[in-house]
Amino acid sequence: MRISTQLMFETGANRLGELQSRLQKTQEQISSGRRILSPSDDPVAATRALDITQSQSINKQYDVNRSYAKNTMSQVEGTLGGVTELMQDVMDSINSAANASLGDSERSFMATELNGRLQQLLGYANSRDSEGNFVFSGLKSTTQPFVQTATGATYQGDAGQQKLQVDATRLMATNTPGSIVFQGGLPSGGASDVFKTLTDLVNLLNTPGTTNLATGLATAGANMDLALDNVLTARAAMGTGLQELDRLDDVGSDRALQYSQLLSELQDLDYTQAITQLSQQQVMLEAAQKSFAKTSGLSLFNFI
Repeated sequence: MRISTQLMFETGANRLGELQSRLQKTQEQISSGRRILSPSDDPVAATRALDITQSQSINKQYDVNRSYAKNTMSQVEGTLGGVTELMQDVMDSINSAANASLGDSERSFMATELNGRLQQLLGYANSRDSEGNFVFSGLKSTTQPFVQTATGATYQGDAGQQKLQVDATRLMATNTPGSIVFQGGLPSGGASDVFKTLTDLVNLLNTPGTTNLATGLATAGANMDLALDNVLTARAAMGTGLQELDRLDDVGSDRALQYSQLLSELQDLDYTQAITQLSQQQVMLEAAQKSFAKTSGLSLFNFI
């Protein structure tokens, strides 16, 4: 049998190249901590890992959305808390104004104080979030929602709600239009329009005499009750939403942990096995190199 010297060298070189490639790949796996360096290493696992990574990315985006929703809704809830206290103070003032011993001047002083409350209420209603957007303008977040008029205030926003996808199956509203919170949803204002109620009350207390005082104060008290109900309803919705977001955060955290574990099972390297394999490959490569060196030093006459 005749042996080609060229074939002998090519076979030996190819074998060395193959062993070196395997060794290098194992070193790269140990360095990266990943079993799969390219999809061809394990096509099925690589495809599964890609799907999980995409789901993981979506889950992270939901977490970002929930964080933004929490910030916005917490601000709205806090603002409505201030509105609630203000309106309760106004109702106390209405009860005080019914005191028959008060004169026109005392009621005028109360009217001045209540006008200050009206300005404070307008400030609450025109609140902005951390990005400078008006929180009670519906979807028209760059438009100031309320402008004071002689009879109360006009609403310049719309009836839309800002919504965020906070989980796969949950689209949550993060605000309530100011027309609903402060005016009962009626564009022209009605009995529950707190701006009209306060404006009418200020005018009533600034009017000398007591002819219509009792009736006017009774109407103001009833209307303020309705207006307060609107605010408390909106505040409760924010509070309920914040509680739901906390629960969704827990679910999202559990899901994120599951994704991480699955990816670890698919991608992470068994270091003990890899180091053992690396040692074996180093021994095989050294043996192959010595064998090749010995073989390549032989003359063709040695094979005759």
